[in-house]
Amino acid sequence: MAHRLFFIVTFIGVPLSVIGSLMHWSEILLFIIYCLTIISLAGIMGRATESLAIAAGPRIGGLLNATFGNAVELIIAIFALQNGLSEVVLASLTGSVIGNLLLVGGLSFFIGGLKYKRQSFNVYDARHNSGLLIFAVVLAFVIPEIFSVKMTANDKMTLSVGVSIVLMVLYLAALYFKLVTHRGVYVAKNQEIVEEHEEAEWKTGKAMIILALATVAVGYVSEKLVHTFTTVGDKFGWTELFIGIIVVAIVGNAAEHASAIVMAYKNKVGVSVEIAVGSSLQIAMFVAPVLVICSLFIGERMPLIFSMPELISMITSVFLTIAIMNDGDTNWFEGLTLLAAYLIMGIGFYLL
Repeated sequence: MAHRLFFIVTFIGVPLSVIGSLMHWSEILLFIIYCLTIISLAGIMGRATESLAIAAGPRIGGLLNATFGNAVELIIAIFALQNGLSEVVLASLTGSVIGNLLLVGGLSFFIGGLKYKRQSFNVYDARHNSGLLIFAVVLAFVIPEIFSVKMTANDKMTLSVGVSIVLMVLYLAALYFKLVTHRGVYVAKNQEIVEEHEEAEWKTGKAMIILALATVAVGYVSEKLVHTFTTVGDKFGWTELFIGIIVVAIVGNAAEHASAIVMAYKNKVGVSVEIAVGSSLQIAMFVAPVLVICSLFIGERMPLIFSMPELISMITSVFLTIAIMNDGDTNWFEGLTLLAAYLIMGIGFYLL
């Protein structure tokens, strides 16, 4: 049902996006059309990537999912950088981290917990991811903030590029560790390694064509979406910070968010955790560094330095998530706790 809806919205949304842009429709209306179209395109890209991942095998598949998992948000962010909206980009990165950990994780645990009193996942994966989260968000984001206080703009950028390179190298090493050298090594006592043979929904050629077309469409619609931010912000009283943290982050990850919640409802909460935490790690260790380096060549330079509210929000999100996930067991109340934290932060950013 959801798959069919994504295709219907895409076939209607893409032509409307082109026509509306050429005919200069209301930017508020266009903003809504662009957002819905991008969400549906992200869903289609997810299905194409999944088919390619199954055909390519688990190791290459994991790399494909890591590469395309946040492709939509990366594309939106690049166009925002070209338009000099570096604050929106940093805010969207913040929004993705706290959104994946608190909103996606919270909704998954809450919805799954309403159906099942307890849901378990691999505690070893949870602890491994905890260490990476602390490194990527707490250490790698705090160091530039503290060290850059008395630095020149060029030194701030040099530090940011250095940190970005280290983050990307460690991210690739983490993928290699998880998918190659230690795949299946850390298995919980109540779990067994089950190699399920999955059938790809689409053949490789079809999946590649659909993925390419969807990516081009996302690029076009994202470029148009970025131009509506100023008008929408003025109309609703939203700051660039709020647009980046709430709007861009949710639109860019909506399809992925839905998948995590559905998996939790099917009692596959381990997959939900992998989506929520894995996506946050992708943002912090891959997408953010790529954008820092891209900013050297397009638009204004964007050092990896967040505002204090952004930084504190990400750090507290990480530690709350670790405290809840580290036992490998969850329930609806823990999900509600994560959602409550997201709501508090959302109110705070709205009022800034």
